[in-house]
Amino acid sequence: MTEKAFEDAVERYLDLVYRLALNCLRNPADAEDAAQTAMLRLWQSGSVFPNDDQLRYWLVRVTLNVCKDTARSPWRRRMVPLEHCREPAFDTPEHQTLYAEVMSLPAKYRLPLYLYYYEGYAVAEVGELLGLKPSTVQTRLARAREKLRMILTEE
Repeated sequence: MTEKAFEDAVERYLDLVYRLALNCLRNPADAEDAAQTAMLRLWQSGSVFPNDDQLRYWLVRVTLNVCKDTARSPWRRRMVPLEHCREPAFDTPEHQTLYAEVMSLPAKYRLPLYLYYYEGYAVAEVGELLGLKPSTVQTRLARAREKLRMILTEE
């Protein structure tokens, strides 16, 4: 398959493949992954199809197989949708507000702060989990506390 033929096939059939995957998987992110995988398999196959009907049939079969593989994945069976994840419940509204502000920080400050204070990991353990030196973790914790102090005093 030439690059031009592949691009034409993607332009013509990507929407079909995505809609089919979305119908099977009922999750836009998984459907996007399945559509990409199906198109990647088309490119890797290198097959030349004599007409559009055969190409369309092949893409539908491959998409259905990718969706079945995704649905059977052990990862998918253990995954919980984000909508079902509960946020921690706190005793006072102040703690709830503080948690919301922590979650609004950039990830480089939020993750060490969350692991240290909410999950109870030591600085060295946080560093190991995030692939950082303990001194870097301490610096980020100090900067995160300062950012929180500035946010909370403004309110």
